[in-house]
Amino acid sequence: MTVEPLRLVFDVSVLVVIGYFVVANGFWTALFATAAWQMLQHRRSSAEEDARWLLGSSVLPRVSVLVPAHNEAVTVGESVRALLTLEYPNLEVVLVNDGSTDETLETLIRHFELRPVYPIYRHVVATKAVRALYRSGLHPGLVVVDKDNGGKADSLNAGLNLATGALVCAIDADTLIEPEALLRIVQPFLAEEDVVASGGTIRVVNGSRVQAGRVVVPRAPRRPVGGLQAVEYLRAFLFGRLGWNRLGGNLIISGAFGLFRRDALRAIGGYQVDSIGEDMELVVRLRRAGIERGEASRVVFVPEPVAWTEAPESLRVLGRQRDRWQRGLVDVLWRHRRLVFNPHYGAVGLVVTPYFVLVELLGPVIEALGVLGLAAGLGLGLVDLQFALIFVLVVYGWGLLFSIGALLLDELTSRRYEGLADRVLLVCWALIEPLGYRQLSVVWQLRGMARAARGRRDWGDMSRRGFLAGRSEIGLPGSPSGEQGQR
Repeated sequence: MTVEPLRLVFDVSVLVVIGYFVVANGFWTALFATAAWQMLQHRRSSAEEDARWLLGSSVLPRVSVLVPAHNEAVTVGESVRALLTLEYPNLEVVLVNDGSTDETLETLIRHFELRPVYPIYRHVVATKAVRALYRSGLHPGLVVVDKDNGGKADSLNAGLNLATGALVCAIDADTLIEPEALLRIVQPFLAEEDVVASGGTIRVVNGSRVQAGRVVVPRAPRRPVGGLQAVEYLRAFLFGRLGWNRLGGNLIISGAFGLFRRDALRAIGGYQVDSIGEDMELVVRLRRAGIERGEASRVVFVPEPVAWTEAPESLRVLGRQRDRWQRGLVDVLWRHRRLVFNPHYGAVGLVVTPYFVLVELLGPVIEALGVLGLAAGLGLGLVDLQFALIFVLVVYGWGLLFSIGALLLDELTSRRYEGLADRVLLVCWALIEPLGYRQLSVVWQLRGMARAARGRRDWGDMSRRGFLAGRSEIGLPGSPSGEQGQR
């Protein structure tokens, strides 16, 4: 190939990469500006109205917390005790033992004096066979379902069948919910009639001190892999999710912590057990059904309610997680491809789903082409070194601006970290995140897309170590049902 065709190909590639950069950063800038404004308004109203007054309110709807568990014998007792002590007056905990092969069920029976009850309930959503149903003799609000193994989505559907609350809160067995979180995440349902789901902030617990199922001393992760994810999570939630509240609404509620109208979930048939991205798929289907039926369809993000989850500490496990997240995104967007650029669905069709296709789905492809094209252009003399350096610095600086902005929003609002060392450490992680970690993430996402094209639907091994009381650095307690859900 002569120089001129090479130049033409390179010029087109440059235009595509720059176009993607403009579109993606335009979206992110709009999300950040909207999130910052909304955060200021939200904090102003929250300062005037403390959630604690709701504790004595008679208007609080009953909330059923759905907890899927598989081989969680080491941590299940402590996790359930923490849930039962949440500051919410009308609470039910439905734990679903998803065919555990360890002593999960025996531990629950022993710790909470479970007594078998006759399993009479409406089978609204089809699930794997339920073996037995138990109720605690110590805590009447604790119900335990023992069923054949069917995975996380099937377990949540079983819990949905048994739940008696008007609202259901779906969490992971290893999620640590702050005491007031339910009081805060329920508020959108009290204020607006068209809300079908709300989600809170997920934070990385790695490095923090945990006792009795509570984060007693929040700390920034000291290890690089956990620290980089801590910055990533804050950026994703504090301006990603919050910004979408006003720009078309959220399509994702974290699988680790979300609140839903029970009747709305039952009406759409619960979770899709054959979806690798069941948490996102549920929300997209919920919003789609509401729009098509002319019913409630708002999905709201609330920054104050916080749940803590463990992030992978090894690149190998993290790569599997991000691979699976990308396969989940491919699955969801393909299932609901009718929404994309469809004016019938309003902002969801014209703004939100196009963003997920152009930025979240195709973004890794464009970024990889940009890096390879830049390297090839330098090698072939088709691009000036000074231009390349300026472009790289602009991309780095723009991304860093969003990360530092998220840390600033966190500092001005929640202030979870008390020590100066934690704040400095998070800034350090933000500075190095675009240098290698971002490129690794692109590789993992591309691998996920390739595997999705081949029909891969497995979760991969997510090895975990478990919460240990008083431990300052913790790993990942293990369960195939565990889902970080940061997407």
